[in-house]
Amino acid sequence: MSRTILLADMNSFFASVHQALEPSFRGKPVIVTGDPQKRRGIVVAASYEAKAFGIKTGMLVGEARALCPQGIFITSQYHHYVHYSSRVLAIMRNFTPLVEPFSIDEAFLDVTNCEGLFGPPVELANKLKEQIRQELQLTCSVGIGPNKLLAKMAAGLQKPDGLTVLTQADVPKRLWPLPVRELFGVGRRYEQHLHRMGIWTIGGLAKCPVETLRKKFGVVGEVLWQCANGIDNSPVDPGALEEYKSIGHQLTLPRDYEGEEVKVVLLELAEVVARRVRAKGYKGRTVTLILRNPELAWLSRMKTLPGPTDLTLDIYQGARELLQRHWSPDWPVRLVGLALSNLARESPEQLTLFVDRVKLKKLEVAGDAIRNRFGERALFRAVSLTKAGAWYGR
Repeated sequence: MSRTILLADMNSFFASVHQALEPSFRGKPVIVTGDPQKRRGIVVAASYEAKAFGIKTGMLVGEARALCPQGIFITSQYHHYVHYSSRVLAIMRNFTPLVEPFSIDEAFLDVTNCEGLFGPPVELANKLKEQIRQELQLTCSVGIGPNKLLAKMAAGLQKPDGLTVLTQADVPKRLWPLPVRELFGVGRRYEQHLHRMGIWTIGGLAKCPVETLRKKFGVVGEVLWQCANGIDNSPVDPGALEEYKSIGHQLTLPRDYEGEEVKVVLLELAEVVARRVRAKGYKGRTVTLILRNPELAWLSRMKTLPGPTDLTLDIYQGARELLQRHWSPDWPVRLVGLALSNLARESPEQLTLFVDRVKLKKLEVAGDAIRNRFGERALFRAVSLTKAGAWYGR
């Protein structure tokens, strides 16, 4: 059975929220930034008025001020964005219960067989856009397609405030001429690999033998080929965010760290991640370490643990091994990220001869209870009081 899928993408969402909250900001260049006091002095989002001056996400705030001195600079206020995101989702659910949040500012809607209530898909999409505009003073671009992939691609073809229909028959004419990087799911690294294979456009990827791509990239290669040909059978799942793929956190450091200092931050992050994992009732087996140096070069490495865990010590030891294996002690670090993935609901504990894991778990659960009642700063490790401590100073 053919489907009708919408993807609604809020335009310059963070900046637009501030324009909605403060009417005097409307029509003016609004630039949302990180907190420069915490080494996050970059542009997080910009209104379309600001983008006209060349402001881009990730740009240093100082550079943005030079390009747009008359801009309205606002430190990000995440609680406002969450509030408006929930209101947008509530409006979407007036049209269909099949709403899948994809990120804080976009969501899929399955409106198959909704014509009797709201009219044809384009009419329904216009009604959705108008209700969001009237109630929240926000605009969005909507893509309509027979699957989530084509709806997502369609939404990106016309911004801001766009409405684009993309059918399977449109794929060769409208998608194939685009650069391969424009295909959803193709990032910088895959782009580089594909360029080395002589593939520069989505059409080139679509015409490449699937066996060649599978041999090069494994199952991902077949998925890329399907995407390039507009094939996607994934359902719109309203409960998609209820199951976590990974739980983690990144921290931009107050200064460049080296050597043993980085291990202190790893321990702090391991404790934060383990606490969140326990709160969600999960255990995980794969630790991912992310590091960035002052030149903004990234390193990401993963390690699979012997068994599923929700303990700080296990996550920290895995991260420390990755650090020692892949990062020289004299290399400076500006950002540290740590995540636990390959998650599953809590399973029976694997006991060991040399470590009393039951006692460790009881200690961590007791610590969770103290923090839940008295706040995150009520209990922390003494190492966080040293010069290298980064988490509890925030």
